[in-house]
Amino acid sequence: MNLAAEIALAHRLADAARAEILPHFRTPLDPEAKGDETPVTIADRNAEEAMRRILKAEVPQDGVVGEEFGAEQGRSGRQWVLDPIDGTTSFIAGRAIFGTLIALLVDGFPVLGLIDQPIQQERWLGVAGEGTTLNGKPVSTRHCRELASAAIGTTGPQYFSREEGDVFMALAGQTAHKRMVMGGDCYNYALLASGHLDLVCEAGLKLYDFAALVPVVEGAGGLMCDWHGEPLHAASDGRVLALGDPARLEDVLEAMGGHSH
Repeated sequence: MNLAAEIALAHRLADAARAEILPHFRTPLDPEAKGDETPVTIADRNAEEAMRRILKAEVPQDGVVGEEFGAEQGRSGRQWVLDPIDGTTSFIAGRAIFGTLIALLVDGFPVLGLIDQPIQQERWLGVAGEGTTLNGKPVSTRHCRELASAAIGTTGPQYFSREEGDVFMALAGQTAHKRMVMGGDCYNYALLASGHLDLVCEAGLKLYDFAALVPVVEGAGGLMCDWHGEPLHAASDGRVLALGDPARLEDVLEAMGGHSH
């Protein structure tokens, strides 16, 4: 599958989103905002609109799914999946660990994924069958000899149901839990792809939250799956695992125990 044109298009989408997001970072509330609209809402909406305009002009036959403006059905079997600001809470708090997520799905499976961090100007690109890059240079996940030495990340306890939280803590308890990081959204998966984290475990993710992560993590030598070890696709339940070292999958699933069912 030659995706050269799609890769170029994804970069243009990320550039357009970046241009809309940058002016709003660490700014006070826009006085023209209506009701309780925060600057992030404006940045979110403007960034997604900018990306959708480009897609409508260049690939009108493709479907589009976005966090802010829902789904438009295409007729090509292909879908662009957009999350203009993944990590809204971090964005509002002035933390540069949010990102713009862009994915291309073919028949429901992600074949291209891009994670863009506008403030730090970092862009990870993953494409099926190719190695993942950060700003054009190859990156790879790191080996993890045993679960006990694994550094694990998750966005936060508030995103788990009580039962899911128990499963997460069962897993985290068998990792190097003093090195556990909280917060980070998509940025944790990018860091895992670059070899700085070993595991990410989350629940409640929507398609636009995880689609772009899969090609980035897997192109770097890692593995992404659901809590049963199955590949992620458009119909997945939003409980996701990312492993820097796929050799640890059995250990991870065992640590999660019968809990994950």
